[in-house]
Amino acid sequence: MIKNLICIGCPLGCPLTAEMQDGKVLSVRGNTCPRGKKYAEKELTNPERTVTSSVKVVGGEMGAVSVRTAGDIPKSKITDCIKELSKITLTAPVHSGETVIRNVCGTGVSVIATKTVAKL
Repeated sequence: MIKNLICIGCPLGCPLTAEMQDGKVLSVRGNTCPRGKKYAEKELTNPERTVTSSVKVVGGEMGAVSVRTAGDIPKSKITDCIKELSKITLTAPVHSGETVIRNVCGTGVSVIATKTVAKL
């Protein structure tokens, strides 16, 4: 099976053609740097993404704080991650870099605040 992708590993955006068989990447063509091959293999066998969102804050100068996963999580866990985040309410102050959830959805990745929200 042939899969066509656009690499997002660097700003060039190379058009990639990957050949797959039995869930394995046999070859990748079109990449101008080694990141393209790595990107295609990961995207076709185990796609992951960084999740960005916000969570509620009480007693702060703002009613919410932006958050993100500290690393990539499997695409199949994104919806579960967002559902978990919707249940969270933090109490101000919240500091940028503060861990909001450890090991979100069993991925081994934490969710961290990306902004500071001062207490009122």
